[in-house]
Amino acid sequence: MNTILAQPTAAPVINALRSIGYNDRTAIADLIDNSIDASAKEINLYFNFNAGDGYIQIIDDGIGMNLDGIQKAMSIGSKDSRDERKNKELGRFGMGLKTASFSLGKRLSVVSKRNHNWVERCWDLDHVFKTNSWELFTEIPLDVKRNMLDIPGDVGTIVYIDKLDRFMRAGKKPILEKSFYKKVDKIFSHLSFVFHSLLNQNLTISVNDNRLVGWDPFLSNHDFTNPLRPRFLRDEVGLIQVSAYILPHASHLNFREYKDSGGIKGWNEHQGFYIYRENRLLYFGNWLDLYPKDQASQLARIRIDITNKSDDLWQVDIKKSTINPPESIKNQLKLIAKEARDLSKHVFYFRTQSNMTNTTIKSNMNTWRQENNSDSTVFKLNRSHPLLQKLVENLNDENLNDLNMFLKLVELGSPANIVITPKVEEEQLQPVKDSDKSLVLQLAEMYGKLTESNNDELIEVILMTPSMERFNRLTIKSILEESSNVK
Repeated sequence: MNTILAQPTAAPVINALRSIGYNDRTAIADLIDNSIDASAKEINLYFNFNAGDGYIQIIDDGIGMNLDGIQKAMSIGSKDSRDERKNKELGRFGMGLKTASFSLGKRLSVVSKRNHNWVERCWDLDHVFKTNSWELFTEIPLDVKRNMLDIPGDVGTIVYIDKLDRFMRAGKKPILEKSFYKKVDKIFSHLSFVFHSLLNQNLTISVNDNRLVGWDPFLSNHDFTNPLRPRFLRDEVGLIQVSAYILPHASHLNFREYKDSGGIKGWNEHQGFYIYRENRLLYFGNWLDLYPKDQASQLARIRIDITNKSDDLWQVDIKKSTINPPESIKNQLKLIAKEARDLSKHVFYFRTQSNMTNTTIKSNMNTWRQENNSDSTVFKLNRSHPLLQKLVENLNDENLNDLNMFLKLVELGSPANIVITPKVEEEQLQPVKDSDKSLVLQLAEMYGKLTESNNDELIEVILMTPSMERFNRLTIKSILEESSNVK
């Protein structure tokens, strides 16, 4: 059969790719995926209004590219989505770098370093529209190079996007500087959410020198969160892990916790399934058409973890923002969702974290629960135990705070949680996480009520508390003085 080569015309194809459906947040997240696939451990994003002629640059410390690598990365459709990918690889179509960038602006410049060799390429869509041909520049314009920051290490890549005709507009009018940085704030929150699991695994992302802190939608470390037993389902490719969480009733959250836990869209919109591929959030806030949203189900959030081998089966789109699970496991997901929704309603209406149905009684009757984080395993008391719930029902706020503090001390003193720590230098101020600062201040407040101690005696008592021996006197004193100065 005779054939004829029908090469696509450049300008209309590029315009179509620009309208693929990204928004600012999903486009930036897709660009970060490329850095993660390049084994980057540190990714820095910079958004500059530049007097209305703004630009965005993303700098990573990944493995960098050679000449063949950058040519492939800048080619349209550089991957076949049917090809088998590396484990944990986030990219699929070989389109994300270009389509995400073109959805923001008309010029994409990339420079990369590997083995001390620099390579560069540039797409300028004004030139493509003018010539109507697929002409890729082999050199980056000087005005772009002047704004580019440096790659600090021996390897890495810079992605620079300017001529931000889409990012820099609000309707038909140019965007104001204040609105520009409001967009940046929304991107910051979105990235903290999408990459929260990866941010706990030796990955650092900063936006305009502000480091992201992962936002955990499941409140998995909160004492009153009820994690149901994980389930493992099997699709046609492999195992799928499903983990359901029932969040605490509002009465167990302080104002800041309640506000933060509502997320970027509010409590009601964050109920439902959260689908992750290789620990990267793809989709959230919906019951996948298995159930409608309702107010009483807002405490139920269910995490589904798939691998990149399931992309086709789950119909993951190029933007990684829509998804459709295979029919073979929808019934099982529906049963898990029903259990979580029923338990959410029980907590929502009756202000208890307990549920005596046969499916959840075992997880609620354990007095201890195991909690894993990136560097350790700790055991916490199950605050959802029905007997404890019954005890706290009639306590006033002061007595409830005292009981919670005592339970915290029991947890800290549990033999399973006590680890031998090396002797710390007394003269050196130690780095302290916010959670540890909060614990020190809680202990100080409690011991201050129980004893009439001066500040030095109070520090000694805190240091005798289990797990506090990992800090020295100077560090404890600094925390207390900082709190006093703030007040």
